[in-house]
Amino acid sequence: MEQRLSLVTLGVADVARAQAFYERIGWRGQQVEHTVFFQAGGIALVLWDRASLARDAGVPLEEPVAFEGIALAHNVRSANEVDAILAAVQAAGGRVTRPAAETFYGGYAGYFADPDGHLWEVAHNPGFSLDPDGSLTLPDFGSS
Repeated sequence: MEQRLSLVTLGVADVARAQAFYERIGWRGQQVEHTVFFQAGGIALVLWDRASLARDAGVPLEEPVAFEGIALAHNVRSANEVDAILAAVQAAGGRVTRPAAETFYGGYAGYFADPDGHLWEVAHNPGFSLDPDGSLTLPDFGSS
């Protein structure tokens, strides 16, 4: 697994309220369906409904294992890479919380929890380009 962070997704109670907050402090985002994307240097910050993020990651929102409302993302160049990374994570003692599968956005992704429960999404998103060094640049969502 390359040492790279592509996206930070924050599970929020109210996406519109969270977007308004970030915009009030000078950030400019793009709303796509029920998420908001902010380019933040070489990575992106994403705001998404907390319950939707928990469901997507395959973890309970409440007890017995409470969802903390954040998931890190590692974007890769192919579906095969997603499968290979999830297998390596499991072999290393991580827990796959949602096996890799086709996504609603036309990609392929799965989630794992590290030994402390921190969630990572491993995703191949054909709509997000990765530079040779792994840097992610968001597309212009308004042009599609």
